Amino acid sequence: MSHEKIITEWKKKVYKPFYWLEGEEEYFIDKVMDYAEHNILSEAETGFNLTVFYGKDAAWPDVINACRRYPMFSERQVVLLKEAQQMKDIEKLESYVENPLGSTILVVSYKDKKIDGRTKFAKLLKERGVLLSTRKIYENQLPQWTEEIVNNHGYEISRKAIMLLVDHIGNDLSRIENEIEKILVNLGKRKTINEDDIEQFIGISKEFNVFEFQNALAAKDLSGCIRIVQYFEDNPKAAPIQLIFPSLYSFFSKLYMIHGLNSRDEKTVAASLGVNPFFVKDYLKAVNAYSFPEVEKAILLLHHYNLRSVGIADIGTEDASLLKEMVYKIIAA
Repeated sequence: MSHEKIITEWKKKVYKPFYWLEGEEEYFIDKVMDYAEHNILSEAETGFNLTVFYGKDAAWPDVINACRRYPMFSERQVVLLKEAQQMKDIEKLESYVENPLGSTILVVSYKDKKIDGRTKFAKLLKERGVLLSTRKIYENQLPQWTEEIVNNHGYEISRKAIMLLVDHIGNDLSRIENEIEKILVNLGKRKTINEDDIEQFIGISKEFNVFEFQNALAAKDLSGCIRIVQYFEDNPKAAPIQLIFPSLYSFFSKLYMIHGLNSRDEKTVAASLGVNPFFVKDYLKAVNAYSFPEVEKAILLLHHYNLRSVGIADIGTEDASLLKEMVYKIIAA
């Protein structure tokens, strides 16, 4: 079951006695836990009927005893076990899962791990309760996910604004959402987030960023690339080299894949690359600028300069110098 479905059921007052939230994407787990803590019970009910444990400090008998208590002045009570991956003997909760109390809603967050599916305890979780198993969102899914978050608030966001946000923050869903909410508070009556908003409220330059650097490189605009690298050198926090290389590698890897396709149809390319169709035109334009051998050389150069950036076969060349040298070699290929 997805985190959206769990929360949707809770909004309809549909509850199960036990929820197990596991996996590597903390954002979805935190969303469910936050709703359980602040929305299932009314403010008046919370004082008597909300119990929160933390795995590092919790003992399994205490958790079970809390779950077996009856609610006071309420139809139900909520017991939360946070950071359960740090709890000793957590499988001892098995006896409660086998026979839970109908008036208790137990929600367990088990972050960065998954329970061993071969155990009796894991099978009980699936049979008697609700299991949410989360995974990290892939890089190519971030733009669409970001757009959906904005749309869910009743707003729109421009394509460039999405890319500025995603390229700058990366796969940190909570931070992306927090930055979006910060912008919306300052947006006034407008209903569309644009690149100016990203620059003003988050501090990401709309002209000098990884996205524009990639575009300049895609167009073989050497002077544009050098100008952006110079900005990066003067503003080290704007785009660390560790952020630039993965972005460029992803870009040229997609060009490599396009060269291997038999079709240049936008829908076909989008499906093959696993990207949103509105990004495909940029890739198709770039693939006309870079032949297959040039793409191969660019990928090899990225690997070479990435190694140098971490000190392999390099005596400490500045990041900006490495980028300028690499860009020249890629464009001059």
